[in-house]
Amino acid sequence: MLRVSFATGVQRFVPARFHGRLSPVAALIDSILFDTDDTSVSRRIALFSFSVRIVSAAIAYFSQVLLARWMGDFQYGIFVVVWVGTVILGGLAGLGFQVAVLRLIPEYRVRNQTDLLRGIILGSRLNALLVATLVAAIGAGGLYAFGDRLESYYLIPLYLAAIILPMQAIGEIQDGVARGFNWADLSLWPGFVVRPLLIILFMWLALFNGAPANAITAMGAVIAAAWLTTIGQLFVLRRRIRREVPAGPRDYAPATWVALALPAFFVEGFFSLLTNVDILIVGYLMPPDQVGIYFAAAKTLALVHFVYFAVRVGSAQRFSQYHAAGDTVRLAAFVRDTLHWTFWPSLALVGLMLVFGNYLLMLFGPSFTAGYPLLWVLSIGLLLRASIGPGETLLVMAGQQHLCAWIYAGAFVLNVVLNFSLIPYFGLMGAAAATSITLAAETLFLFLVAYYRLGISCSILMVFRQPKPALEAS
Repeated sequence: MLRVSFATGVQRFVPARFHGRLSPVAALIDSILFDTDDTSVSRRIALFSFSVRIVSAAIAYFSQVLLARWMGDFQYGIFVVVWVGTVILGGLAGLGFQVAVLRLIPEYRVRNQTDLLRGIILGSRLNALLVATLVAAIGAGGLYAFGDRLESYYLIPLYLAAIILPMQAIGEIQDGVARGFNWADLSLWPGFVVRPLLIILFMWLALFNGAPANAITAMGAVIAAAWLTTIGQLFVLRRRIRREVPAGPRDYAPATWVALALPAFFVEGFFSLLTNVDILIVGYLMPPDQVGIYFAAAKTLALVHFVYFAVRVGSAQRFSQYHAAGDTVRLAAFVRDTLHWTFWPSLALVGLMLVFGNYLLMLFGPSFTAGYPLLWVLSIGLLLRASIGPGETLLVMAGQQHLCAWIYAGAFVLNVVLNFSLIPYFGLMGAAAATSITLAAETLFLFLVAYYRLGISCSILMVFRQPKPALEAS
């Protein structure tokens, strides 16, 4: 394979007086792109993940702008509440297996336990399908029995959400399986690029053919996009797995899998609830148009979340590897790297969002600029959270998932209490304040657990107070 070396390019094509400044940068780029050591691989995965998330951020933002423009703030707010609820339930329906496969697939491959490997790949997907279908059926039954207690404009979109739920859950599992094999492209492109583009395409086709511009039409577009994306990902994933895993019998270890997945279920479940419950409570306490404004403000800051996500994807396996090997020196050094990778890009992006946020909100429509003050309050919580990097991923991979689950549970309860307490008095600003206060409390407790249970100071502030330990030669 042709390898283009940036260091060689600098030496050949850049004037000699610039070599001293550019050669170290070129060498770092070469290291990230081509080296096979643990740090370079993690950086490469994180860089790819971040690149995909930047592309997906633009696509997702553009798609939300179009949906808001097409539907107006009221119908858009209905769609937001239903879609956010679907995403939450789809993640919960995986019962934590989307995280468990990240540990089990590499472990089974290293130990040549191919029977169990084949078993977890199939079993995790079947589990998600069965649980999600059951949840969808119960939800539809609940709507039939108690739907008169909801606002009528939510009913049909919620029924349509039940059709999406199985594919949403399977997609979560397949993302985890792809990450377990280090196929970052297959874990990111379907859900973050392909599906949003298909939603916009199908919505446009529906409107072009005379369908009403409302939440029902939007949920129909989501159904088509979700099913097509998930089934397409399934076929590609099966083809790749066949090249990596020879055909043969399957073995199952449900007790072991559930014991590993259940703590992850609570961690991921509370994390998902924590990051979205404010939107649901705003939808419960306020009219749909206010939900749309709040969601647009949160979506404007979404790129900041993507930095954290990219580093999380690239660091999870290294956290687990160093902890399992008892290599505390490498673990501490790698944690410090992830702090820099997370905080400084987040800080820069927050600054950009605050400068241009009002103009970005205007894209949704004139009424959405009312959400600009929310950006300042929400940014405080995001920066505090970014200051500890992927701290909860470190705790989960280091066997502290139970404590992490308790932290998220407490933060979720705090967020609910604060939202219900502040929104009636302060409206959307109360919701933003509740979210930032909760993120501050969550950040503090994650830091304390990492410090006292692992002996690691996972805070960007502590990095400047401690010398970075020298890595042992590998």
